[in-house]
Amino acid sequence: MPPAFSAEERARITGLLLDNGRRLFTTQGLRKTSLEDLVAGTGIAKSTFYVFFDSKEALYLELMLAQMAEVKRKVIDHALLSESDIRAGLRRFLHATLAELESNPLYGRLMTHPEEMDAVIRKLDPARVTQAQENPVTALAAFLAQHDEDLVNADPDVITGVLQAVLLMPMHRNRLATPDLYPKILDLLIDVVATGLTQPSEDAHVG
Repeated sequence: MPPAFSAEERARITGLLLDNGRRLFTTQGLRKTSLEDLVAGTGIAKSTFYVFFDSKEALYLELMLAQMAEVKRKVIDHALLSESDIRAGLRRFLHATLAELESNPLYGRLMTHPEEMDAVIRKLDPARVTQAQENPVTALAAFLAQHDEDLVNADPDVITGVLQAVLLMPMHRNRLATPDLYPKILDLLIDVVATGLTQPSEDAHVG
C-alpha cells in the first residue's frame, strides 16, 4: 500500500517535486534526470513518486502547462494581437517570443531539445498539449488562419515553419561571421520575414 498523505503534505511534496523537475529538466534534460534526482530532498522514496505523478513525462508536462497561460499572454495577447497591422504584430510576436525563450529556461529547453517534447507527447495524451486553451502554438495557428487574406499565398505550416526558423537563430548566433552584430542582424531578419510573409499594404500601391 502506498503511504497516505494529508492534503497539506501532498501539496508540499508536489511543490518540491515540481521545483526539482524545473531545475533538473532545464539543466540536464528529461532523459538524464532520474527518479532519484527528482525525489531528492522531498522525504519520499522513488516508488512513492508515482503517488504524485504517473511518470517523469507527466511531471514535465505539468511544468509546461503551468507556464503556458503566461507565455501565451506575453507572446500572443500582448504582442501578436496588440497591433492592428498584421506585419507589426508578427514583428512584436517574434521579438516577444525570442525574449521569452531567453528568459524562460523550460521553454528555451523545448526549443533547443524538441525531442524532449516529443517524448512527453508519445507517453501522454497529446490532446492535453494540442487542445490546451492557453497553448500559444494553437493560438498562433488560429491567428494565421483568421488572417489568411493578409498573408502570402503559402501553406500555413510553411508560414509557421518560417517563423520557427527565426526563433532558432539564438542557437546559431556564434556561427555568424560577425556575431557581435547579432542584435542588428536579428532585427533586420525579423523585419524582412514579417514583410515577406504579409501582403503589401494598400498604401504601397498608391501613386
